[in-house]
Amino acid sequence: METIRLPRVMMDTAWKERLHGKGIGLVPTMGALHEGHLSLIRAARAENDMVVASIFVNPMQFAPGEDLEKYPRDMAADMEKLKAADVDILFAPEAASMYPKDFSTSVSVRGISGRLCGAFRPGHFDGVATVVLKLFNIVQPARAYFGLKDYQQTLVIRKMAKDLDLSLEIVLCPTQREADGLAMSSRNAYLSGSERAAAPVLYRALREGAAAIRDGERKTAPVREKIHSVLRSEPLVNGIQYASAYDPESLEEPEKIKGNSVLLAAAIRIGACRLIDNLILNDLK
Repeated sequence: METIRLPRVMMDTAWKERLHGKGIGLVPTMGALHEGHLSLIRAARAENDMVVASIFVNPMQFAPGEDLEKYPRDMAADMEKLKAADVDILFAPEAASMYPKDFSTSVSVRGISGRLCGAFRPGHFDGVATVVLKLFNIVQPARAYFGLKDYQQTLVIRKMAKDLDLSLEIVLCPTQREADGLAMSSRNAYLSGSERAAAPVLYRALREGAAAIRDGERKTAPVREKIHSVLRSEPLVNGIQYASAYDPESLEEPEKIKGNSVLLAAAIRIGACRLIDNLILNDLK
């Protein structure tokens, strides 16, 4: 596995590979790799001539007071995992090379960026869209791989790619879960033992909401109350930012669930850790 630190070197390398007809699969990450990331790499490996994984803890998507400085980092362990997964290139730039002193551009996907997580993390998705567009331009992938655990992020990236006529495929992969249902996330490392034991309540609450919809409930308020009731039953949940049923494209919360699909999504706090998760129900009648 080759490690590249400088964007210009990555661009030149990608250009040469594309010149020889190789299709590149990109897996963007912030490191602290787990099985969720590795599942994306396996998908990329199966569909592309070469795989580039990026590790970059993007300062632009962290607001003041968020966990930028203490975000989990373990480059040595990550590199071993990437080698074992047969990644061709690790692109691991420094912040100064991605955002030089005169950097003054940002990308904003209006509307969907301000809902759900965006309502509680102003500017977050501008930072996500900006760094992802930079990675697309630097690595020049034929396909890029993202996990559905961060559903709103995937929606923002797909909309950006469509609006800006980007010539790549955005591939969405299923959420990877622990045996007890907790969605895999690098931030799960923040949880204490008791908090970790409580955390699966998030997935359980979404499943209860899904069961109500499958049983025929189409009013959003009862579904929302069902999800909140399960979350409130866990004493270690110390905050519910949002938890309800949403339109899977606009992310708006309707009075009634219409159409054949719906997004159930929630963001909660357990201890100092913010957890998000979602379920998508399709083929509703």
